[in-house]
Amino acid sequence: MKIRTQVSVLTASAALCASLAMAQTGTSVEQGDWPIYHGSFFSQRYSPLDQINAENVASLRMAWNFSTEKFGPSADFTNPSTPLEVDGVLYANIASTRNVIALDATSGQVLWLWRPQEGQRYSTAPRKGAGRGVAFWRNGDKKRIFDITPGYHLVSLDAETGIPDANFGNDGIVDLMVGLRNAEDPRFGDVDIGASAPPFVMNDVIVVGAAHSTGGRPRSKSNVKGDIRGFDVHTGELLWTFHTIPEAGEAGHESWLENSAEYTGNAGVWAPMSGDPDLGLLFLPVEDPTGDYYGGDRPGSNLFSSSLVALDVKTGQRRWHYQLIHHDIWDWDLPSAPVLADLPNGRKVVMAVTKQAFVYTFDRQTGEPIWPIEERPVPAGDVPGEWYSVTQPFPTRPAAFDRQGFSEADLIDFTPELRTLALEAIQGFRLSPSLFSPPSLAEAPDGTRGLLSLPSSTGGSNWEGSAMDPETGILYVPSRTQLQALALAKNPASDIDFSQGGGIRIPRIQGLEVIKPPYGRVTAIDMNTGDHLWWVANTDTPDRIANHPLLQGVDLPDTGVPTRSGVLLTKTLLFVTEGVGTADAGPSMRVINKQTGEVILQMELPDNQTGLPFTYEHEGKQYLAMFVGGRGTPAQLVAYTLP
Repeated sequence: MKIRTQVSVLTASAALCASLAMAQTGTSVEQGDWPIYHGSFFSQRYSPLDQINAENVASLRMAWNFSTEKFGPSADFTNPSTPLEVDGVLYANIASTRNVIALDATSGQVLWLWRPQEGQRYSTAPRKGAGRGVAFWRNGDKKRIFDITPGYHLVSLDAETGIPDANFGNDGIVDLMVGLRNAEDPRFGDVDIGASAPPFVMNDVIVVGAAHSTGGRPRSKSNVKGDIRGFDVHTGELLWTFHTIPEAGEAGHESWLENSAEYTGNAGVWAPMSGDPDLGLLFLPVEDPTGDYYGGDRPGSNLFSSSLVALDVKTGQRRWHYQLIHHDIWDWDLPSAPVLADLPNGRKVVMAVTKQAFVYTFDRQTGEPIWPIEERPVPAGDVPGEWYSVTQPFPTRPAAFDRQGFSEADLIDFTPELRTLALEAIQGFRLSPSLFSPPSLAEAPDGTRGLLSLPSSTGGSNWEGSAMDPETGILYVPSRTQLQALALAKNPASDIDFSQGGGIRIPRIQGLEVIKPPYGRVTAIDMNTGDHLWWVANTDTPDRIANHPLLQGVDLPDTGVPTRSGVLLTKTLLFVTEGVGTADAGPSMRVINKQTGEVILQMELPDNQTGLPFTYEHEGKQYLAMFVGGRGTPAQLVAYTLP
């Protein structure tokens, strides 16, 4: 299928002239650019720039802003994109159709725009919206921007003009629907697959992930499979396919009982990826299979779902893997790019930072755990037809960076009255004293109406990722603390036995959370030793809590808010933004001393952070930028610098 495209070349700029002396893969954060989604192949969200520092950060002023308001066809309010910056040019996704735009990095001036027009493919796409970003590649004077459209096309654009590469695929486009497994289902007129993360380009291979509709109430127990594929960077030729759900005869197929590997879908990689170009290793954070909270139709441990998988980037061959959740029924799939580091103690590691608030840490070449990971017994549930794993893997170090499990000890207790009201609010629910307490029925035989689970299926940690300091080996992890009610019920519209449902709401006390704060935090972990160094709330206490009638006279610490904060690390500072996802989230950013956790500055933004903060330097000036929005106004990209 060929899609129509539209390119607008709006202006030229000397900033588009590339230095041909850069490395084959383009450039690096060491050279002042931000050329990859998380800054580098290692996904560290770190830049060594230090022009903006503790002494002058309070002087930051907005250099320019770019509004997405007129780039439709529908308004873009919560753009989660992280632009790339190379040689003074920014490349970003904007608008619901995921247009690709190039901007002058010093002024925000539009240089070119590419707009896909996918017709019905866009209308039925499960992952519309701006997406999380694009990929950049350069070899000599050949520069390309790669993007995955909502309708699941891979496009190669000339980075200087925005014009599709005529030598790539079909006039610059590869149809990613071709070759999918389980894509043809006569019951459904559309294929439930797309992408939300950018493609990952390393060693001249473009790696494409897969994202499906949210799986809490899947339309069927069968779905298209989230295979991972590698394409040639020059031609778009398919080089390899890795089956995250193995076929008969492939390793891991035996972990799918009762022939469930044949029809089960999902198990894609919706999060960003990372890699080690010297080792030629690609690291995949694989999601859970169909569906999120009920797996009775897919008995077995279900490799390679909810696993960290290391592939040879040139061949797609599996080098090693580690399954972090056997038979995932919590939607605790791997949510972010694995973080790589060459630690000061000499270890070369890869870290999977998870929704359930663990950091699983491995030798990235061999897959051997750095610290022991123990298979411990976990409770079984009583949902009819479900298959339960008898053990789950628990890292012995580092300790969990957020709360795990929920019992009466976690209830808010600032006053005796609040404690009593909290106990009343949770009546009728099952609690989860164990991290892996399984979901239960909304109408269970014992009269309960679901399980209160912590962390929720959106974390703990999530797609925003963490920041790693390559000089010290300290990892900075943003996380949230919010209950989830897991209540399964029949879905008459689906052939899957049970889905999340029943209209069960999380209990609250006159608008207050029933659990103790903090509700959002950032934790500093020394990955040389596995020790926690400090944690700090992601923001101060919102007015709704501070001024609540039930809390009059109570001296509250900073509670933070249950958002998934974006973090950025520089030579001297840690930047923490509030994010979106709750009415309490405000338009602010904290600047933190990364050694001590001391808050140096709380800075107001024009709107809530929606895309992750990033930094770059051009013509001797350092900029700090991010997409903001989320409160009813169109998203805008804002860039700050010193006067």
